[in-house]
Amino acid sequence: NKDWILGVSMQVYMSENGALPRLGKVLTADTMNANVKKVDYAVRGPIVQRAVQIEKELKEGVKKPFEEVIKANIGDAHAMGQRPITFFRQVMALCTYPLLLDDNKFPEDVKNRARRILQSCGGNSIGAYTTSQGIDCVRHDVANYIQRRDGGIPSDPDNIYLTTGASDGIVTILKLLNTGEGRTRTGVMISIPQYPLYSASIAELGAVQVNYYLNEEKCWSLDISELQRSLQAAREHCNPSVLCIINPGNPTGQVQSRQCIEDVIQFAAKENLFLMADEVYQDNVYAEGCEFHSFKKVLFEMGPEYSSKVELASFHSTSKCYMGECGFRGGYMEVINMDPEVKAQLTKLVSVRLCPPAPGQALMDLVVNSPQPGEPSHQTFMKVALAEKAKLTEQILNTVPGISCNPVQGAMYSFPRITLPERSINEAKAKGQAPDMFYCMKLLEETGICLVPGSGFGQREGTYHFRMTILPPTDKLKTLLNKLKEFHQKFTQQYS
Repeated sequence: NKDWILGVSMQVYMSENGALPRLGKVLTADTMNANVKKVDYAVRGPIVQRAVQIEKELKEGVKKPFEEVIKANIGDAHAMGQRPITFFRQVMALCTYPLLLDDNKFPEDVKNRARRILQSCGGNSIGAYTTSQGIDCVRHDVANYIQRRDGGIPSDPDNIYLTTGASDGIVTILKLLNTGEGRTRTGVMISIPQYPLYSASIAELGAVQVNYYLNEEKCWSLDISELQRSLQAAREHCNPSVLCIINPGNPTGQVQSRQCIEDVIQFAAKENLFLMADEVYQDNVYAEGCEFHSFKKVLFEMGPEYSSKVELASFHSTSKCYMGECGFRGGYMEVINMDPEVKAQLTKLVSVRLCPPAPGQALMDLVVNSPQPGEPSHQTFMKVALAEKAKLTEQILNTVPGISCNPVQGAMYSFPRITLPERSINEAKAKGQAPDMFYCMKLLEETGICLVPGSGFGQREGTYHFRMTILPPTDKLKTLLNKLKEFHQKFTQQYS
């Protein structure tokens, strides 16, 4: 074909004379990593993007039936108005600007913590790289904290890895576990409803998501029979090798009983599953009769038959509980019974990213090494209590016909079930939206309240929910709940 030959000749000629040939983009939606396109993260999805747009519109003077957007979509305590803890910020100030160590406005225990952290950093600076596994003295403090929390059960600092928030540790462990193709691909068992970090990470890694359902009728409890059903079904098409537990629960706010945790450990041992325990809400337990039990503590109390066999990675963070220091991105993971060769690979993997942020590591140290009785800062060190807000949320929502809210036992979220009129469900489907997404988008446009639809976390077919945080100040939370109550009644009438 003469035209083709001429075209090629022109391209070669242009290349030789310095002009670039006209070629398409290397990276397009068709050529990019297909797994990335499967990632979905509802907590910062379309609802939140629209909420940001509305905030800009309000600033520009656009008239709305409300004066502000109330973001109850994410567990970001400080964004919700919670004040930072003075002790934490004082130490961080000294670590960041050490000349303040000579200022007599700061208590001695604050100065001592800052000096100890700085002395463990290269060049006595929090701006230096740290070792990849984390600052040595911080890992020792984390191990001591775990040992105190678990009633004296030993914790080895060499099993502690400091991380960029708990999320970083969770994704890193999933990377180690991910292997195989077709029916041998790694299956990751996650609770439904779940925190979307898990489904997003599984999609990105190309692993297989294996759902097991929490029992909403029994306050989102975990049934071993459901784990067994899920596992057997998954073995038909993949290789389930890891079981993820979130306790206290996100988005559901339940706290697992000690017996439940023991049953899960027995199940993992019998089925040869790696256990991942997401325990970032361990200090957020407030329902009467509920208590946090770490998986590590229960595992070792069950004796060597289990404690020497079951492989466990557990995670904690500076972002939740009474701290709420999300932006510092501090966290840790503890690995138990990990194969030494795999552990060496884990250390290599984290070293590729050099180290977690040093300020986040420093803050993690303060969380696990807070002021003790007799120290100057102890009297002013206050933990934020959410019990009143949890009860308030449950009580008000349960007065609304068509909304059913389980007790919020722990964490910082409520996950109420909503009954939607058939006409609204049909209209949502006609627009290509999940019915609870349609509901939450309407709620945002009419009231300024930003929640996350239950479909973003997973739910049983035919049921609809939303997740809301209980973090807003009490007066704002009451306003939010009353607006939500009015909206639901109006929405139900409109579509009935």
